Amino acid sequence: MTKQDIFDAYSDYIMPTYTKMPHIFVKGKGMRLYDIDGKEYLDFFPGWGVGNVGHCHSSVLSAVRDQVGKLIHLPNNYYHPAQAKLAREIVRNSFDGKVFFSNSGAEANEAAIKLARAYGSKFDTPKYEIITFENAFHGRTLATVTATGQRKYQKGFEPLVEGFKTNLPFNDFSALASAVSDKTVGVLLEVVQGEGGINVAENGFVSSIRRLCDEKKMLLIIDEVQTGLGRTGKMFGYQNYDIKPDMITLAKSLGGGLPIGCMLAKREIADTLQPGMHASTFGGSPIVCKAALGVFKAIIKDKMLGNTQKMSSYLFAELKGLSAKHKSIKEVRGLGLMAGIELNINGKTVVEECIKHGLLINCTHDRVLRLMPALNVTKRQIDLAVRTIDKVLQGVSYAG
Repeated sequence: MTKQDIFDAYSDYIMPTYTKMPHIFVKGKGMRLYDIDGKEYLDFFPGWGVGNVGHCHSSVLSAVRDQVGKLIHLPNNYYHPAQAKLAREIVRNSFDGKVFFSNSGAEANEAAIKLARAYGSKFDTPKYEIITFENAFHGRTLATVTATGQRKYQKGFEPLVEGFKTNLPFNDFSALASAVSDKTVGVLLEVVQGEGGINVAENGFVSSIRRLCDEKKMLLIIDEVQTGLGRTGKMFGYQNYDIKPDMITLAKSLGGGLPIGCMLAKREIADTLQPGMHASTFGGSPIVCKAALGVFKAIIKDKMLGNTQKMSSYLFAELKGLSAKHKSIKEVRGLGLMAGIELNINGKTVVEECIKHGLLINCTHDRVLRLMPALNVTKRQIDLAVRTIDKVLQGVSYAG
C-alpha cells in the first residue's frame, strides 16, 4: 500500500476515535521509531506509556517467539505455566495477594471496582461507593469513565454509572475525609496522575488515605497502569510511599507492547470473587504472559530501576535548566521517568514542531508536555530530547 492508500483505508474503514497525526510508522527498536520513508525518530513517549523497556526488547521478543509456536490461547478453566509464573512474579515484586488477568487497564480497573463492590456487599450496611479525584483517568468503559470524572470523556454517554464520588481535589485530605460516608467502600488513586498532567501525590496525602481506609474499613486501590513496572524508579509507584494498598491495577507496559492488564488484591480480599463472578476470555493467555515475563526479566536483568533513578535526576536537572531559560515554561514536575513540562502556551504546536525535528512527545491538558522515555534511556538521548525542545521553544512566540 502507498502512503495515500493507508490514509484512505483509515478514513474509509476505521472509526474516527483518535486524532491522527500524519505519520506512518513501520519499525521500532529501543528508543527509536522509523516511518514508512525510513526517517528515524527519538521516541520519548513510547506507546502512551507502554514502552517501559523500549520497542522490541530482546527479552520480550525471545519470550514471544518461544511461546507462539507452542500455544497461543487457552481458556481460563485450564492451567498453563506462563500465567502461574507471571502471577508469582507480580506478587513477589509487590505484596502478598492474588491476581486477576485482563486485557487492558480499563478492564483491570473494572475488575477492581467489581471486587470492591463485592467486598462491600458483605457489610451489614452495604458499601459500594468509590471516591476518585480531579484530573484522574481510569479508563473509558462506562464504569471507569464515570470514575475518571472528566466531563470531556463522559459527554454523550449518559446516564453514567451510579456509586462514584468524583473530582475531589487532589492532595487535599480534608476534602476526602469530608466526602466519606457509610456507603464508601474504597478510594481509587493514581500516585502520579499521568493523563491528568503529571501531578504527583504528596507523601502525607497518601499515608493519610491509608490510615483513613484502615479506620473506616475501606479499600485503597492504586491505579498503576502508567506508574507500574519501574516508571517511577520503583517497580510500582506506591513503593515510593510508606504504605501498602489493598489492590493495584496494571496494564500498558506490562506486556511490552502486547495487550495485558491485571488486578492484584490482598489475599484476604481476593477470594471474594468466586467462580462465575468475573471472567475474561483472553485475560492472561500464554503468549501475553510470556511477553510480560520478558518485561520483568528485562527490568531486573538490565538493572533498569537503577538507571531510571539516575536518569531521572539527570533529566529533571536538564529540564529545570530549560525552565530557567524559557518564560514559556511555567513548571517542571514528575517522578522517576514520568516528567511533565507545564507551559504558559498551548502545547500542540510544540509537539508538532518536535515531531518535525524527529522527537516524539505528548501534550495533555492542552499545556503539559509529557515525557516518558524507556527506562534504559541514556544521557545522550536525554540531551538530544532537551536540545530539541529548547530549539522548538525558541521559535514559539510567548506574550507573557
